[in-house]
Amino acid sequence: MLVAILSDIHGNIEALDAVWLDMAPLQVERVVCLGDVVGYGPNPEEAVISVRERGVLCCMGNHELGLVNASERAWFNTTAQKGLGLTASLLSSESFQYMASLPRFVCLAEARFVHGFPPDSVTTYLFDVDEEELAAWFGRGEALTFVGHTHDLGLVSWNGTEVVRRDLVRERFLLDGSPCLVNAGSVGQPRDGNNNAKYLIWDTKTGLIEVRFVPYDIERTVAKIRARGFPEYYATRLW
Repeated sequence: MLVAILSDIHGNIEALDAVWLDMAPLQVERVVCLGDVVGYGPNPEEAVISVRERGVLCCMGNHELGLVNASERAWFNTTAQKGLGLTASLLSSESFQYMASLPRFVCLAEARFVHGFPPDSVTTYLFDVDEEELAAWFGRGEALTFVGHTHDLGLVSWNGTEVVRRDLVRERFLLDGSPCLVNAGSVGQPRDGNNNAKYLIWDTKTGLIEVRFVPYDIERTVAKIRARGFPEYYATRLW
């Protein structure tokens, strides 16, 4: 089975549409989203509708959590809180209900999918997790976990004695059965020095993972961010 793994779309419909177009000829059977469908970008409603219409298996991100649970908004900085308010004003009640229904993690084909860090954190960044915590997670026996949240592609694995970390680029690599965490990067707001939309294709039969880079119309997204009053930083960092 071919599984497409998306994360951190962040209301960027141009990036998301480009990913759908790129994915079309690949015979993908399931799509999983690691959360943060909304936030930062100017088209949160359209992004939610697009994900729902395609039957995407989705878990909750910290932006969904902040929108549906007011007590969680203190976790965001002042700029992000402003962005959350604007995002909320652009969402329908149906989309709020959908976001509130999202689970903190999902499982498919013996893999776990979670926004932040397993088993179910939507707010923990992978780069904040130390070696001891990683070793403890790998010791639980789950072979494969996909995460997002950092907007950076990466692979963290366990070789039996130590944790090994490396960045991912536009590449294909084969899982060897060792416990690992794969960071899927971001569709709508990459932060790895390359402004293409990023997503993964995972072949559950062979263990092959492909990291795909997709160009999109950044200028159009930037123009809408500015027109809708979002913080300027949300526009400039897309480049």
